[in-house]
Amino acid sequence: MDKLRDVKEEDFDYIIESKKAGKNYWWDIWQHRDLLYILAWRDIKVRYKQTVLGIAWSVLQPLFTMLVFTFVFSKIAHLPSEGEAPYAIMVFVGMIPWHFFSSAVRESSNSLIANDQLVTKVYFPRMIIPASTVAVSLIDMLISLGILVLLMVYFGYFPGIRILLLPFYIGLLFVFSFSIGLLFAAFNVKYRDVRYIIPFI
Repeated sequence: MDKLRDVKEEDFDYIIESKKAGKNYWWDIWQHRDLLYILAWRDIKVRYKQTVLGIAWSVLQPLFTMLVFTFVFSKIAHLPSEGEAPYAIMVFVGMIPWHFFSSAVRESSNSLIANDQLVTKVYFPRMIIPASTVAVSLIDMLISLGILVLLMVYFGYFPGIRILLLPFYIGLLFVFSFSIGLLFAAFNVKYRDVRYIIPFI
């Protein structure tokens, strides 16, 4: 018992304090960034594990969607394009943030339920699980941005100086999607109907 009395707070690597937990969310994620990386990498491998084309789907899916949208909106619906950008680039630029947002919210809202075995067995900041799913969606978006660069080279179209604001825009989009995903993840733990409502929203 005497040894236990001599133990100080400094002797522990991690101390959980209930009143201060709300202030340390982002710091907790930073401290557990290795776990965030492992969970994100696991989700990427699981997503394309049993597919024939593998990770090539992350390139083909947005590309085919862009081709279908371009054909339907320009050739069938005859919707005009605004500005000087080619129609395919205009469609692709609009599609990239929407795909990121929808997949990030959809996957993060189901993440806590899908990883309930992990959540109940070991302590770590629970925000890491939704954050890892949003990180996977971010990787998909970066791949789509690479495709966008190739499309711009192909069409000979180059954006103006406002392209320098892109990292700021991506950061805002990440925080917004992560926030909405966390909200729905919390609701989904309490009310399992949320997973069926999200696609309609």
